[in-house]
Amino acid sequence: MTFVTAWRAPWWMIRGEWRAHPARIVTAVIAIAVGVALGLAVHLVNASALDRFARGLALVRGRADLSVTAAGPDGIDERLYPRLARLAGIAAASPVVDAHGALGRDPIEIVGLDAFRAAAVTPGLIPTPAAGQPLTSLLSPQALFLSPAALAGRRLGDVVTIVAGTRTAAWRIMGTVPGAGEGRRIAVADISAAQARLGRAGHIDRVDLKLDADVDADMIAGTIRAMLPRGAVLETPADESSSTDALSRAYRVNLDMLALVALLTGAFLVYSAQALSVARRAPQFALLRVIGGTRSLVLGQVLAEGAVLGIVGAGAGIALGTGLAAGVLRLVGGDLGSGAFADEQAPPLVFAPGAALAFAALGIAAALIGSLLPARAAAAGRPVVALRHGGDAVDPSAKPRIMPALVLAVIAVVLALLPAAAGLPIAGYASIGLMLAAGIAAMPRVARWLLAPLAHARLSSPAAQLAVARLWGAPAQAAVALSGIVASIGLMAAMAVMVASFRGSVDEWLRQILGADIYLSLGGSGAALAPEDQSRLLAVRQVADADFMLQRPLALSPGRPPVILIVRRDPGAAFPAVGRSVPVPAGTVPVWVSEPFSRTFDVAAGDALALPLGPGVRARIAGVFRDYARQQGALALRAADADRLTGERGRSEAAISLAPGTDPGGTIAALRQALPPPLRSVAVIQPVADLRARALAIFDRSFAVTYALEAVAVAVGLAGVAATVSAQTIARTREFGMLRHLGVTRRLIVATLGIEGALIGAVGAVAGIGLGAAMAQVLIHVVNPQSFHWTMTTRWPIGLLSGVAAALVVAASGTAMIAGRRAVSLDAVRAVREDW
Repeated sequence: MTFVTAWRAPWWMIRGEWRAHPARIVTAVIAIAVGVALGLAVHLVNASALDRFARGLALVRGRADLSVTAAGPDGIDERLYPRLARLAGIAAASPVVDAHGALGRDPIEIVGLDAFRAAAVTPGLIPTPAAGQPLTSLLSPQALFLSPAALAGRRLGDVVTIVAGTRTAAWRIMGTVPGAGEGRRIAVADISAAQARLGRAGHIDRVDLKLDADVDADMIAGTIRAMLPRGAVLETPADESSSTDALSRAYRVNLDMLALVALLTGAFLVYSAQALSVARRAPQFALLRVIGGTRSLVLGQVLAEGAVLGIVGAGAGIALGTGLAAGVLRLVGGDLGSGAFADEQAPPLVFAPGAALAFAALGIAAALIGSLLPARAAAAGRPVVALRHGGDAVDPSAKPRIMPALVLAVIAVVLALLPAAAGLPIAGYASIGLMLAAGIAAMPRVARWLLAPLAHARLSSPAAQLAVARLWGAPAQAAVALSGIVASIGLMAAMAVMVASFRGSVDEWLRQILGADIYLSLGGSGAALAPEDQSRLLAVRQVADADFMLQRPLALSPGRPPVILIVRRDPGAAFPAVGRSVPVPAGTVPVWVSEPFSRTFDVAAGDALALPLGPGVRARIAGVFRDYARQQGALALRAADADRLTGERGRSEAAISLAPGTDPGGTIAALRQALPPPLRSVAVIQPVADLRARALAIFDRSFAVTYALEAVAVAVGLAGVAATVSAQTIARTREFGMLRHLGVTRRLIVATLGIEGALIGAVGAVAGIGLGAAMAQVLIHVVNPQSFHWTMTTRWPIGLLSGVAAALVVAASGTAMIAGRRAVSLDAVRAVREDW
């Protein structure tokens, strides 16, 4: 045969197969498309957010090559600035005061700078006086210059009030900051005015440094580090970018890995569809071989089918993923709900062609991998045998092999015990992938184990007896039908158990830490309750007690995200402990650290800890507490110790306990009235029950992508069940014709198929949920601790798993019966004819 003639017949066979079974093809394409779309969407969302953050960082840091930054809330002594400016190799130095406050109800970043020195380093922050205002207005102690986003709804010349910490100050808008960028709320003032009005006299928050062109950056960085006092760190723009990327990296990589697992599930669905197709078309492939086709031609035909499935699925996945990314950016934000990026506006979508091609290649590879074994089986078939008979040639008395599955399972367990690589649970996800492979490899043996009680029982129903005998005697075909089912249901069950466990643990944690009746928060406004404000709140008649709290970022090392310093009256009693607490020696400051802090910095209860809160501070860890809110880590100080070390007595939150029988609604109104007017507009006061509900709503928002993946896994799994069972049923038309010749009625055959489908669904549900439960333990006890550094207790979503199992049984049984009616509609003679 010529090359064209040789490939014309296979192409006719491919087109005929796809026309005959479009549902099977569509299901496989959807499975590949979903995996590609989810992986690409996660990548595009995070790339867009990081691009937005990099632009913001470029604005704030401008042309600075290095920045000396305050590690704690007290800032750094301004006398460090001239010493840095006089260093050899420093072309320009710009001191900066950087604070957060509230302008009305809107949070705003307040930047105090020397406009003339900043021009060489951060030109994007240089203010522009309004028309008619002299250049000297840049130095006015009351002048404020707003970015376009902050100016919205206000006019030049207006007097506005800004609350920052415990300070309230009135400013006059005398110009704009045109280079501030879209969506950023920034207020720029002269540095001396900012110091005086924000209570920063003698202190600054940052010194931005621009180096000479020919200077050795590493050498001058070493010189600067040697002269820095305690509480100051040297950072490059890359350090800050990498620290923010680190906050979202674990969340992003976990979703990427789940998307790749979804692609693996798609590969199993492609395998299931292709294996059934190959088994049904065995006589066709045999005839192709008889008329001159080679083994490589048959192999190439099946692989070409898989490649086309992969290409179509990848193309659809790229389009779907791009649209999904745009929707997620608009609805959830650039942090995928993880809270890593604090931005008022959603970043614009940045398309990445390289990433799209990479995920498309993964989708095509998944389809080819799923087609490889069926292709080899089709090429290896003996034409004479295939032309004479089809079906499952396995001896019913032979036991299916279990050793390959056991080997894969043992390797998976070993991988689950390995530590993280570069802070990521790579071995954990490899363990999950091998568990999936082990589960699929074990299905023939597992199916026989589960069917054994029925196979050895005396069944009164002829339909049930025929169904069990068929499944028991054709283990390979049953395993093919079950492979896609088990893969998709296993993934769904693993995610369902993991999310239910995480949500249940978060709910329990919230109940433990929110023990008061009312919670007051000034949010991210930068405002704080002064001691006199705290006294007024305590004086409200309905208030029995209040624990006033503070949260501030604290930089412990360059290149790592700042941890959160929490100030509470008694942290040891306020937070749920992990492990035992230890007494600290006299003369040391007790601190409590969160689980993520303990794992990130490799410390435990009893260890010493250096804190940048003043000279000679000796601290020791008194205990480790559970914390699901701050992935970067947190450490807690007693209020008395924090007041003594930092001198900062302002507080940003309060847990308020009410007298018995008090109406929370009336108390909230009284508390708000007790606040000074500037704080009333930014304070959020709500019952703890509402706060807990809001926190869980945020949790659900954070896992919206995971929930979507879970729903898609269920939908694709059920569609795969329907397509698989339907194709397998229609392929047995000759078998049904033979049964009809033996006197079996159409109704009995349809009933038999319904029971077969129900048994396949039940076996698939039991095996898939069992496999998912094992994978969930890796997610809960390996992936989450290695990614996010927190632990949780396993919880089982019995209702969801039971509902999915029931839906699976109904879908398999119903599809088999519908397809069976079509298969038995032919008369018995036509059904067994050989001249197809």
